[in-house]
Amino acid sequence: MTQLPGLVVTGASGRMGRMLVQMIAASDKARLVGAVERSGHDWIGQDIGTAMGGAALGVRVTDDPLEAFAQAQGVIDFTAPRATLDFAQLAAQARLVHVIGTTGFTEDELNALKPAARHAVIVRAGNMSLGVNLLVQLTKRVAAALDADYDIEIVEAHHNLKVDAPSGTALMLGEAAAEGRGVALADVSDRGRDGITGARRRGDIGFAAIRGGDVIGEHDVIFAGPGERIVLRHLASDRALFARGALRAALWGQGRAPGEYDMMDVLGL
Repeated sequence: MTQLPGLVVTGASGRMGRMLVQMIAASDKARLVGAVERSGHDWIGQDIGTAMGGAALGVRVTDDPLEAFAQAQGVIDFTAPRATLDFAQLAAQARLVHVIGTTGFTEDELNALKPAARHAVIVRAGNMSLGVNLLVQLTKRVAAALDADYDIEIVEAHHNLKVDAPSGTALMLGEAAAEGRGVALADVSDRGRDGITGARRRGDIGFAAIRGGDVIGEHDVIFAGPGERIVLRHLASDRALFARGALRAALWGQGRAPGEYDMMDVLGL
């Protein structure tokens, strides 16, 4: 019988890390073979299951990603841009499928991922859910159908511990709207309004970020035109949906040719 793909979770103690550990451990399609945390973390050396307050899973938390990657076929990574770039180099050397849910990259950091994609499969998305990726497609289509008389505003809400804004999902939606309009998002993005800003510039795509409590993720794309507003909305009520999407991506990437992919590829959209 073919052995199930072995997966490593980086940032194993984080919200998404814990969810991914639980989901992979319970899966009949993959095996958990590694859990990585930063050096000095309290969980280093402990079984990941008992560190999370449950039953032992037979996988010890390590601060050595090379050790964990050596026995894996894929890695799921929801950490921080700098850490993800380091993991990408190691994953490429080991020819692992690297699923990246990390957000907050600069353009230079995204470009720095490209060499790794020449040697390994990278699936990167600002959001791993089916619903959000459908929303991205809808946003592109509506933006293409409506001219600049319809102002586009993207409003997102997340928990009070999120460190980047706009969210990766909001930027995905902004890129989709810009693509639908046939413009570059960098040329029309409006991310900050404070004081006497003057009238809204025609054709801009505005962003607003809300941070508070334990909000998992809420995104509205508003098309505000003369006499009407069209609102496309996605509300996430369970972080598990992102973990399910990431696991699906890690399995989908097995046996694929090296390159950069996204959830549109994984979902066949």
